[in-house]
Amino acid sequence: MSVQFGRCNFDGKPVNPEDFDHVRPVLAPYGPDGEGYICKDNLGILYRTFHTTKESRCETQPHVSISGAIITWEGRLDNRQDLIERLAGGLSADSTDLEIVAVGYERWGTDAFRELIGDWACSVWNSKDQSLILAKDFIGTRHLYYSVERDQVTWCSILDPLVLFADHSFKLEEEYVAGWLAFFPATHLTPYIGLHSVSPSSFVRLARGEHRASKYWDFDSAIRIRYRTDAEYEEHFRHVFGESVRRRLRSDSPVLAELSGGMDSPSIVCMADLIVAEGNTDCPRLDTLSYYNDAEPNWNERPYFTKVEEKRGRTGCHLDLGSDPFRLELKSGYFSATPGSLRFRSSVRERFA
Repeated sequence: MSVQFGRCNFDGKPVNPEDFDHVRPVLAPYGPDGEGYICKDNLGILYRTFHTTKESRCETQPHVSISGAIITWEGRLDNRQDLIERLAGGLSADSTDLEIVAVGYERWGTDAFRELIGDWACSVWNSKDQSLILAKDFIGTRHLYYSVERDQVTWCSILDPLVLFADHSFKLEEEYVAGWLAFFPATHLTPYIGLHSVSPSSFVRLARGEHRASKYWDFDSAIRIRYRTDAEYEEHFRHVFGESVRRRLRSDSPVLAELSGGMDSPSIVCMADLIVAEGNTDCPRLDTLSYYNDAEPNWNERPYFTKVEEKRGRTGCHLDLGSDPFRLELKSGYFSATPGSLRFRSSVRERFA
């Protein structure tokens, strides 16, 4: 995924370009395809690019819209064609996701967010009223974190720079820790007091003296789908499942899918094969990655994922976890921003990389 980092001073003081020099090495692994950078007056934005579609290779980020708003977008826009038809305004099938989002924001303002279907995170700096808007997709697949220190706001797609380059230490957020131990922390929390996360289906508006979160969409439990037969439900599920997989195959590079011995990933891989075979995607090839451990009697993944490989006519990459157990050998100075993200050093992880 691409990654963004930004900082603005609502008191009008210029941002320090040297702060971005410290951040660059941390962001670089997430965006190997280039850098976009704006540092002017009281605003600075650093964007590292990871291209996954042919359209994304034509993007220039951060993007300055017609009205002067500076928009930074990372993600995948699934309802491109629908939005192109509704917005018109010089858009075409070759328009980038960023261009579509920018035109949508110019037309609808923050109401545009509820029209964007996909996995995404977006920031908008409005120079006219000196306000910052941070928004995230309705499920919250992408992360977008921020901190507010007096009249300064700093935001990023990953937590590391916000913690590592702050001028003070942070106390742990006990409510997040309790939620993490129960598997589901509240979406607006992070492990640190003072660092916030934009919630799914929401945007945050920040300005001098203002810090306001708003929901742009919510689940409506009153909506029902009624069919006469089970077959109709099955056909509907097959359609939306296939559409979901197809959207994630929108790439001009090979796609890697994990393949286990369960039910979910084999279904996804087999559906993806059908879509690729029908020519309904730009994806040139789908490869698979599977883990196994023959020494573990209750974890017999290999007999099942090899059956899927037989159907595919292609053997994927196999990683034997029994041959080299994970070892806790952290590099000196290594920082793990969130619980559970320790990077164990082993030949298995090296082969995965």
